Amino acid sequence: MFKRFIPVIAAVTMMTACNGGKDASQKDLSSNPFVNPTDTYMSAPDFTKIKTEHFRPAFEEGMRLHTEEIEAISNNPEAPTFENTLVALEKSGQVLSRVSSVFFALSSADTNDDLIAIEEEIAPKLAEHSDAMYLNDKLFARIKTIYEADQSALDNEDKRLIKFYYDQFVQKGALLDKEQKEVLKKINQEEASLLTDFGNKLTKATNALLFIKDKEQLLGLTEEELQAAAERATEAKRSGEYAFSLDNTTQQSIMAKLSVRDTRKLFFEASINRCMKGDEFDTQAIVKRLAQLRAEKATLLGFNSFAAWKLQDQLAATPENVTNFLSNLAKLATPRALADETELENFARQTEGTDFDLEAWDWSYFAEKLRLEKYGVDETTIRRYFVLDNVLNNGVFYSANKLYGISFKPRTDVSVYHEDVRVWDVIDKDGNIFALFYFDPYARASKSGGAWMSNFVDQSYLLDKKPVIYNVCNYTKPSKGEPCLLSWDEVTTLFHEFGHALHGLFAAQKYPSLSGTSVPRDFVEMPSQFNEHWAAEPEVFANYAKHYKTGEAMPNELVEKLQKAQTFNQSYPMIENVAACLLDQAWHGLSVENANVADVKVFQEEQLAKVGLLNKCIPPRYGSSYFRHIWSNGYSAGYYAYLWSEALDNDIYAWFTNNGGFIPENGNRLRSMILSKGNTEDLMKLFSEFTGHKEVDLKPLLKARGLL
Repeated sequence: MFKRFIPVIAAVTMMTACNGGKDASQKDLSSNPFVNPTDTYMSAPDFTKIKTEHFRPAFEEGMRLHTEEIEAISNNPEAPTFENTLVALEKSGQVLSRVSSVFFALSSADTNDDLIAIEEEIAPKLAEHSDAMYLNDKLFARIKTIYEADQSALDNEDKRLIKFYYDQFVQKGALLDKEQKEVLKKINQEEASLLTDFGNKLTKATNALLFIKDKEQLLGLTEEELQAAAERATEAKRSGEYAFSLDNTTQQSIMAKLSVRDTRKLFFEASINRCMKGDEFDTQAIVKRLAQLRAEKATLLGFNSFAAWKLQDQLAATPENVTNFLSNLAKLATPRALADETELENFARQTEGTDFDLEAWDWSYFAEKLRLEKYGVDETTIRRYFVLDNVLNNGVFYSANKLYGISFKPRTDVSVYHEDVRVWDVIDKDGNIFALFYFDPYARASKSGGAWMSNFVDQSYLLDKKPVIYNVCNYTKPSKGEPCLLSWDEVTTLFHEFGHALHGLFAAQKYPSLSGTSVPRDFVEMPSQFNEHWAAEPEVFANYAKHYKTGEAMPNELVEKLQKAQTFNQSYPMIENVAACLLDQAWHGLSVENANVADVKVFQEEQLAKVGLLNKCIPPRYGSSYFRHIWSNGYSAGYYAYLWSEALDNDIYAWFTNNGGFIPENGNRLRSMILSKGNTEDLMKLFSEFTGHKEVDLKPLLKARGLL
């Protein structure tokens, strides 16, 4: 997943206006590392100097300074020009960008009660500040003048920046009248508060430990896994028990191992009922109110639904295009899913009895057993060959070196926000250090679920900044002295997130607003999903798939079995994904007239039934109450982007396959034609120039999923 917490400068979608005054906490800002930063390596955050008490005054001062800068640009007596308006905007908001980049990184990866309190306070102020800029009539008038003027003397990136600003301002309400703008401001502030509340409740609910006393209920787990769970329980002052936290998705990876059905059901119900129990973690009221607010915003801005408003600058363009795309995938995958369900239930009945009815909490367990019977592959055996450090250094980094000529040198003199975080210099083939990369691998109670990438520093030639990138994952931290062993899905997740990192590392733009991963949601997942292919590339695989004890390569026989098993059970992830995408579209396709949803669960079931995807064995990948992507992570009306981008990536991979495959020439072509372009050109044009296809071909995606 990609997270962009703080679009720098004008793209301050989370940024904010303030009253301009200084309170008592701001009397002395001279030692604040965000307001008065010291020189650091690549402008990376100095975590040895950053304290919680620095954030609030830095946000306030950052907003105050940015407001002054915006006012100066807006009231400039000179005629508006590209330099005095748009370039000036790109240079503005630096204090706010610095504090935002660190704060929102920590609030997702290493939060605490103090950070939560600050976020709840600052979110509506950031929304207010954002509105103060985007709804500034004088500023928009200058941008409009530049947009309508002769642009022939400007280069392509300059022209792209003009269009970017004009479109952003219009999309965010610059054409509304004064009264409408006041209404929009109130909506945005309330929405910002709700987003923060939702995210914090979900993090706490997901990380709330599930305790099990009886070891017999955990049959199927390895001794190492039991030991890690026991240590976690001891840390939580529940010695003698076993403690587990939930995955962020509906399905729980642990259920593939648990042979006791009641325990599987316990984990599943804890997952699917997340944030719906009427306790302090319940998000249902937030979800319903967000749906209302977003429908109201869309109507105010001249659209019949939030999805229609949100998709206007995406590659898909309209909700109808998204729905047609998803419906086609569902039609192709559903027959296979139903056949797989029947096969799995019949297989389970061989051992469980002829009256056994397959349920959602049984699927992964019996799928794993059937996989073992069909292909001789089981997850426990496979994990022994996927040591995290090997996969990272000899797989992820190795493939990047082979394809793009870049290398990685560990640094121990760069400060980090948690002891688990590691840092590397990224070195180009000419020997120059061009970026910095951080990696935070392990799950902890202070971290949101899932995996993601973002920037501490955005690349920009204008600002003379190199990219400082980080990846965050949620792998189970092993007991002291033991290696971290990954499942195959976790291996591909590592490659996926590093694909996002590559997109950011290869950024080569003048302007931060167009740099690196600052592209539409339904394109931003393409580089990450494309990079997953190299996990199974024979040369790469052989380099990292080594036994955690002996260091021996995975035997050829096991490799062949794993390869044959790759398309096994692929109907399940396809259907659960499509169901989640259509659920997202249902929530954000509501008009203001029908946005008053009475019951979250009933609405979800009705919408899934309407598209034929209400399946007791295959629930959506995320339920409405814990769908972080669409409520608080910027994927509202855009969760389809993963599948849309997967179609793009498989089409590009098909080109690779037909043109020499895993070779430097192809990697350099991809880097120069797509990965280094940021948002400086029409992205579908770049795709077409690379593949030679005017439209995306779905066949490579379906073939990769084994659905053809």
